[in-house]
Amino acid sequence: MAAAALTTPVSRTGLLVVQPLRRKHCAGCRRGPVSMLVLEDSAPRCLDCADLGHLVFLPRGDTALTRRSREESGLSAVVVRFNRRKGRYERQGVLVEEAALARAEERCLADAEARRRRRARDARRRAAQDARFAEAFATEIRRLLPGCPEDRAHGIAAHASLRGSGRVGRSAAGRVLSEGAVVSAVVASVRHLDTHYDRLLMSGVPRHEARRRIAADVEARMRTWREGEEGTDGAEETGRTGTTDRKDRTGTTGTTGGADGADGADGAVP
Repeated sequence: MAAAALTTPVSRTGLLVVQPLRRKHCAGCRRGPVSMLVLEDSAPRCLDCADLGHLVFLPRGDTALTRRSREESGLSAVVVRFNRRKGRYERQGVLVEEAALARAEERCLADAEARRRRRARDARRRAAQDARFAEAFATEIRRLLPGCPEDRAHGIAAHASLRGSGRVGRSAAGRVLSEGAVVSAVVASVRHLDTHYDRLLMSGVPRHEARRRIAADVEARMRTWREGEEGTDGAEETGRTGTTDRKDRTGTTGTTGGADGADGADGAVP
């Protein structure tokens, strides 16, 4: 197996052991195929020939156990495997002395309860931070769009600011409550909940064309909320249903004007 650039320099990881993707035999003892090997002068050597045969493999996944095992072990090695799709080597685990692994496991068990309590405290702290951020996001929505119903603003904020979601509320602009990010979150909500956008997508209309068709409806709702005209959810639902029913009966959207008027020239909504 040809050597390739490693994600972590050898000087930082110490000894490196490779899990080959293809069948390899040891250049020293000729045994094989081997599941792990060491490259010495570009020649594959099995762990026994590399004087690492007495070590045990600890898969990646438990950071604390891995760190403590390497601390306890006088000899250790990092195990890597080449990822063809990414074009680089990636860590798979470590080789450590068996006695060192046992001592590390005892240390982890000894403070498992403390680590569990710390994780619980961290989870509560993050939940409180998320609640404060969602409240601030909702407040900013109401400031920019005073006509947006309060419960709707909180729903939009909770959805857009969900931790780990990758949504606009978790972006750099969203975290500082920039106007563009806040308005984008509201527009996305209006698009899905107050127009027939989802129905267009389900009927096979391309996303950009579907957005063009409902652009006028979205802008009308945003204009209403900017001007401070707060409507009830019942009125919103009635208006949305009525518009959809009219489109379903006529088979076109030409009667709605604006961007939907352009759809009349295109024919029936798919």
